[in-house]
Amino acid sequence: MNIEFNKNEDTMKMAWNRVRQHLEKIHEGGGKKAAALQKEKNKLTPRERINYLCDAGTPFTEIGAFAGFEMYEEQGGCPAGGTVSGIGYVSGRQCVIVANDQTVKAGAWFPITGKKNLRMQEIAMENKLPVIYLVDSAGVFLPMQDEIFPDKEHFGRIFRNNAKMSAMGITQIAAVMGACVAGGAYLPIMSDETLMVEGNGSIYLAGPYLVKAAIGEDIDSETLGGAGTHNSISGIADYKFKTEEECLNHIKKIMDKLGETGKAGFDRIVSKAPEKNNGEVYGIISEGNSKPYDMLDIINCIADAGSFDQFKEDYGKSILCGYGRIDGWAVGIVANQRLIVKNKKGEMQLGGVIYNDSADKAARFIMNCNQKKIPLVFLQDVTGFMVGSRSEHSGIIKDGAKMVNAVANSVVPKITIIIGNSYGAGNYAMCGKAYDPRFIYAWPTAKIAVMGGEQAAKTMLQIQVATLKKKGQLITPEDEQRLLQELTQRYDSQTTPYYAAARLWVDAIINPADTRKLISEGITVANHNPEMAEFKTGVFQV
Repeated sequence: MNIEFNKNEDTMKMAWNRVRQHLEKIHEGGGKKAAALQKEKNKLTPRERINYLCDAGTPFTEIGAFAGFEMYEEQGGCPAGGTVSGIGYVSGRQCVIVANDQTVKAGAWFPITGKKNLRMQEIAMENKLPVIYLVDSAGVFLPMQDEIFPDKEHFGRIFRNNAKMSAMGITQIAAVMGACVAGGAYLPIMSDETLMVEGNGSIYLAGPYLVKAAIGEDIDSETLGGAGTHNSISGIADYKFKTEEECLNHIKKIMDKLGETGKAGFDRIVSKAPEKNNGEVYGIISEGNSKPYDMLDIINCIADAGSFDQFKEDYGKSILCGYGRIDGWAVGIVANQRLIVKNKKGEMQLGGVIYNDSADKAARFIMNCNQKKIPLVFLQDVTGFMVGSRSEHSGIIKDGAKMVNAVANSVVPKITIIIGNSYGAGNYAMCGKAYDPRFIYAWPTAKIAVMGGEQAAKTMLQIQVATLKKKGQLITPEDEQRLLQELTQRYDSQTTPYYAAARLWVDAIINPADTRKLISEGITVANHNPEMAEFKTGVFQV
């Protein structure tokens, strides 16, 4: 280990420590006082419910913990989007779990809550996973109803997906542990089985106050829509329990009887440890990602030892492609390269730029993986495609379109890890969020934007200065410098992994040392869906 490695390691570990500190706060939900109120009602917090439900000693992959991060400050915040969700093991079966957090605004649905719940249903549908809903919600957050209620990707899409998943044969189980109000009442009833907790669980289209206002009827919550009412009178619930623990135990009983639905058949052999110690991944990237590094070092920290075989190793060197194994799973790896390499004219820093030959190579490799039914792993640290007359005249747009075409039409599971930069069309070509990766994770060093902060700020500065001058305003060099600093700060704040995770552009900000484990879990999830479309590419120029 050299001094440079130790400096990089310290920087990365501090970056992850900042993420972890934010997560600790997020995990408190609405705060200790709100959690104490749950206890007074003999209710568990959502994280306690999930922990009780999941098999001991198995991983729980949380999705969207940073959803809503620093987004709803005027409304008092919305930690984790008011919902705790992820993929866990219940009675030995991998499943999606979605739990409302009643400590956050009574579990009300913010716009990001709807987006997060739709993401979890998307994961279930793509991978044919059972879904368990732990319901405890007051319904739509009314002050923002116009941003959550009427549109295609809003609240109502949840129930549409309930119906679609049922038709697909995906098991859905709903446990009503608290309020389930208005339109939200359809979710448990559109699930296969509905469980309710006596005294706390309630389901109705309108609560007692609204019933009184609408038709003048005086009625209490339990009589209107409690567990007793819906199990013995309306018949819309299937089971009732005195405690949450009894309810969760019954979910486990239901899950342990589910039949096997088949596998996709992705290849897996006995796992081997990586060539490099897993902890060495911390010391590869410099502070600010300002220095070149060899992506092979990262691959050797996550791939099984001796398994990575490069495809077209001496061609298109700004992208590494190759077949390998991660925790025994066969994978195709597509990774940006940041090395300084020597060419005939001297030295050239690749810097994560995609050149013509690299795009051409990657497109061919992606098609090969689809032909061979091998899942794809994208390791992003990309600043975009090469620009300038030489690249344009060589057809960089044509070659880039070829790669984008291959990524867009790929039918094997794709898992994307944003390690460093993720800029412009490079984000698209390397399977960014818009290209449907099964899972997309970011390291604490990730930056996602249309271009780098410095270039973007200078571009915006030129536009602003030209506009001000047209209006006859005098702009001094000092004014320009101040404007540049303001623009850079604002732009940089929008490129952080926190900003991306808050808006669910990525599923989670992860510990770099967990990359191998999360890729393996992701392929395990994807292997549950035996159905795969035929691979076809669209028209592209050759």
